[in-house]
Amino acid sequence: MAGDAYPFVNLPLPYSYDALEPFIDAKTMELHHNRHLQTYINNLNGVLKDHPQLQKLSLEQLIRSASRMPKELQTAVRNNAGGVFNHRFFFDGMRKASEGQPAGRLSQAIGRRFGSYDGFREAFRKAALAVFGSGYAWLVTERGRLQIITTPNQNSPVERCLCPVLAIDVWEHAYYLKHYNDRADYIDDWFRVIDWEQAEKNYRACTEDRTRLFLPRSHPS
Repeated sequence: MAGDAYPFVNLPLPYSYDALEPFIDAKTMELHHNRHLQTYINNLNGVLKDHPQLQKLSLEQLIRSASRMPKELQTAVRNNAGGVFNHRFFFDGMRKASEGQPAGRLSQAIGRRFGSYDGFREAFRKAALAVFGSGYAWLVTERGRLQIITTPNQNSPVERCLCPVLAIDVWEHAYYLKHYNDRADYIDDWFRVIDWEQAEKNYRACTEDRTRLFLPRSHPS
């Protein structure tokens, strides 16, 4: 994955800041990417600066091995490597607004697991609303089976060896400028900008090539 090595850098978004308007506003996207994600990148590089043995690890490897690191490093690595991975995955999972729905193998898997797209949407919305405080809701696979999970703060399903397909960031900074504290409206708007083609790629990567967690988009150079 591009940018998946120390020192980590903030990759450009695969779309303009205003591409998700009117559902996610340009100012939120700019601040979310340039301030919040950049802070996690800066913090992660700072943590790794004096630990050359850790500098050889990818984001996923850092997250998976955080619990086995010295105690003084565990929280900082989990929070900041997770913050970089989670934000990149969330940003890459959106596109210009459309009325799209899942297609292909992912659509079939959603139908088998949740009965229908509407059944999935309701279950996912309920999970995202239920996150207490800050965190994420995820559609993941475990041994090829879809499930919806939530994680607090910047914890990542990667740490649990789950393969992510889709994610929504429900930290208030992801929606407060437009929706204030109305998370439900934000979730409904987010469903309008899901990149289902990217989610299909992620699902195929999870089920066909277990050595890769997901297929990131090509970012502009």
